[in-house]
Amino acid sequence: MVQKPIAIIGGGIIGLFSAYYLLESGEKVVVIDKSSGNEGCSFGNAGMVVPSHFIPLASPGMIEKGLKWMLDSESPFYVKPRISLELLKWGLQFYKKSNQKHVDSSVPLLRDLGLISKLLYHDLAQKLKYSYEEKGLVMYCKKQNTLDEEAHVAELANKIGIEAKVLDIKSIHKLEPEIRPEVAGAVYFPGDAHLNPTELIESLKKYLVDKGVVIKHNSEMINIQTVGDEITSLEIMNDEQKEMLEVGNVVLAAGSWSGILGKMLRLNLPMQAGKGYSVSKSQVPNKEIFIPNILVEARVAITPMSGRFVRFGGTMEIGGLDSTINMNRVRGIIKSVPEFFPDYALDVPKKEEVWYGFRPCSPDGLPYIGYSGAYKNLFINTGHAMMGISLAPASGKLIAQQILGKKTEMDLNGFSAQRFGN
Repeated sequence: MVQKPIAIIGGGIIGLFSAYYLLESGEKVVVIDKSSGNEGCSFGNAGMVVPSHFIPLASPGMIEKGLKWMLDSESPFYVKPRISLELLKWGLQFYKKSNQKHVDSSVPLLRDLGLISKLLYHDLAQKLKYSYEEKGLVMYCKKQNTLDEEAHVAELANKIGIEAKVLDIKSIHKLEPEIRPEVAGAVYFPGDAHLNPTELIESLKKYLVDKGVVIKHNSEMINIQTVGDEITSLEIMNDEQKEMLEVGNVVLAAGSWSGILGKMLRLNLPMQAGKGYSVSKSQVPNKEIFIPNILVEARVAITPMSGRFVRFGGTMEIGGLDSTINMNRVRGIIKSVPEFFPDYALDVPKKEEVWYGFRPCSPDGLPYIGYSGAYKNLFINTGHAMMGISLAPASGKLIAQQILGKKTEMDLNGFSAQRFGN
């Protein structure tokens, strides 16, 4: 009997790591990728591997901050006004989840997922040949009240087993002697890491293809065939040619497109695309940035990549799958840097120098990982928002374990794809 492949819908970092762990278990895998292969949400992101990010986006105070930021064209958050019932529902669900009870239940889930991922990245670095460094992460706070909030997070981090240190300005200047930040203080998470996402994705794809995984670029799922509660075939449009692909199991890992495709698969996966931007610049002589950091008030992430260049990224623009570049948001990223690093000025880039990607945001800030509940051979791995790179290996390994009927390394109930109903 011919083995039917496991089809993974989505060729981003989540889909690729799902393919990797299924392949390592001896499964035949095909990846359906709507892009040409050099696009996607992870190529231009900050490349941070951050177990320190254990608080979900839906948390107390986010609604108030969001409303304030809405009034500033250069702020880190924006919701594009539009008539959309799905956006309205998503916003209401986000509002309902922005409470301390939800945070308390989410913290151990995100912590464990992040720690598993970091361990996997560490072990895979030599095998897959990508730049990987464990230099930690610094959260720079311009204002004292922000530092007080971050110090509270640091206290919680230490309680749950993630090392965190509150730094004064003298300690900060020891960490970054060339840029010498001017801030109220910072929180340092020495256990965090970073990598070059382009190197990672290219190496991972090469490994998969060399081992027999088929990646169908420029391909989209347009229909399904079923028998009872089982998907038997996927109809794919590939470069204007239709193809019918017989499948065993199916994994939906299509990022910000997952909510749309979910409807075709009888799923209710509330999802909004949160557009983020990044700009990459060469390291400045005598002004080198050594440790990845986040400018907390500005919500800007800065990562020195492979010792060659620095990536500046940020914003969360909820505006649908809109490919236009809002240069006001980009200017907001660029202008924030010298506010924290006074001697580090950046020129506003040309529009063609700006990268953007769509982060798949669930209303409660948790990914969807696990059995779909719609078909017995359909599984979900999506909704990781800005944490896709950070959480990808763990998510891929967990979904592979569940598909293969193995004991998962952590309980997946909190990530249920059915938590908002079917």
